[in-house]
Amino acid sequence: MSSSRLSDPVIFRQLPLIARIIQDETWLEGERRGCPVSTDDPVVREKVCTVVLRIGAGMRIRLTSPWSGQIDAREHA
Repeated sequence: MSSSRLSDPVIFRQLPLIARIIQDETWLEGERRGCPVSTDDPVVREKVCTVVLRIGAGMRIRLTSPWSGQIDAREHA
């Protein structure tokens, strides 16, 4: 990933959630097959992409909203 993408605050804030999605989809695919699978498995990659694309737009809207700072403050109160 290029350094310009890592400097995007939205992508940077999405990284922990994306890592969790990768972990979850890897585990789920291993359960489906009945054996461990790699995070590089094509089925896992496809499922991760599907999930990230589905939720990515909503995450970007939430993270770039002018009210996002207020929402965060209320959640941590």
